[in-house]
Amino acid sequence: MHQKRKIATAVGAALAPLLVVTLPASSASAHGYVNAPASRQAQCAAGTVACGDIKWEPQSVEGPKGLKSCSGGNARFRDLDDDSKGWKATSVGSSQAFTWRLTAQHRTSTWQYFIGGRKIAEINDNGAKPPATVTHNVNFQGIKGKQKVLAVWNVADTSNAFYACIDVNIR
Repeated sequence: MHQKRKIATAVGAALAPLLVVTLPASSASAHGYVNAPASRQAQCAAGTVACGDIKWEPQSVEGPKGLKSCSGGNARFRDLDDDSKGWKATSVGSSQAFTWRLTAQHRTSTWQYFIGGRKIAEINDNGAKPPATVTHNVNFQGIKGKQKVLAVWNVADTSNAFYACIDVNIR
């Protein structure tokens, strides 16, 4: 009986490192961003515009709720706040679908869209967990010309939100 216990212990010790190696990686540092039309962080990730660290982490623009900055108040991503970087504006009509790519689906209170500090759309998800891709159709309510849309994903169970700016030319 004592010999069986030694063998079982040896087998367990040999398998433990394999179990650790095969466990899936945590997505704690990954969240989401607008990828269509291409947000500023999507343009950075694609190399369309030269940016700093955001190139490697387009999904990580997270900050306290209620901010109005493209960087979410994160100094590492301040390139996103620079309107002179040559961001490519997408031509759109009087309404546009915005698609979020979520790499970690957090329960959501609201999705908000702003132009010039004015909220133009809000979708209430009442704490629901979203799918990996979320699309909202936003009506620009008579707004014309080149505009910067601030899209905000307000997480339901934390004090944080995710931020994305999308440059558009509304016809």
